[in-house]
Amino acid sequence: MWYDEGGAGVPILLLHGLMGSARTWGDQLDWLRRHGHVYTFDAAGHGRPAPPELTTEAFVADLAEATERVTEPMVVIGHSMGALHGWVFAAQYPERVRALVVEDIAPDFTGRTAAEWAAMIEAWPQPFPDADSVLEYFGPVAGRYFLNSFEHGPDGYRLHGSVTTFRDISEEWGTRHFWEQWRAVRVPVLLIEGEHTITPAGQMREMAATNPNAEYVLIPEAGHLVHDDQPERYRAEVERFLGRVLD
Repeated sequence: MWYDEGGAGVPILLLHGLMGSARTWGDQLDWLRRHGHVYTFDAAGHGRPAPPELTTEAFVADLAEATERVTEPMVVIGHSMGALHGWVFAAQYPERVRALVVEDIAPDFTGRTAAEWAAMIEAWPQPFPDADSVLEYFGPVAGRYFLNSFEHGPDGYRLHGSVTTFRDISEEWGTRHFWEQWRAVRVPVLLIEGEHTITPAGQMREMAATNPNAEYVLIPEAGHLVHDDQPERYRAEVERFLGRVLD
């Protein structure tokens, strides 16, 4: 679940999104190693057992235990679910985080349900027999994401976790908000939102307005997977931010 990706200097931890894996950060590793010692992490329930209670706090506790070996404050770079876990971790363990990158996630999805989304996933034609069939079904951007996440066995590619687990993780977000944890963050934060975001309108801008440590960037022509959809723009913004917070 914990991978040392190399580099030297300030620890940089990458946290993937829902249904993702540590491998989804592969295209970002080379340039991030120029800024520090890079680590990736597989969240619980993603290729390994889920916590008994599928709460954000349980996932953050799992993350806190896994990162105990890191002895200096980390730069935490998260996408979607991983970004939420990153800022809740920073709120709970402020001494362990140096800076945050939050990609395409917001504090308040209350009232939303994942039931239809989960039913759609249940209908996926698994296993996918080969890589080409994954790319054809999901398209080039999401297809690469899932190729780097799915389990690959003799019969092809399939989900690396339970649809019920993924659904229930998402369902929690529809029952509560995380504004208090967000406002408790005291480190520099870069907020990155895709033009074609999944987040409620205006919330990421409001995050910047309500936390003086945060700056907000909108990436044109990007969907939810900003770092894969517009990798050069994503890299430019993150490197600019790292240059400021690591000086």
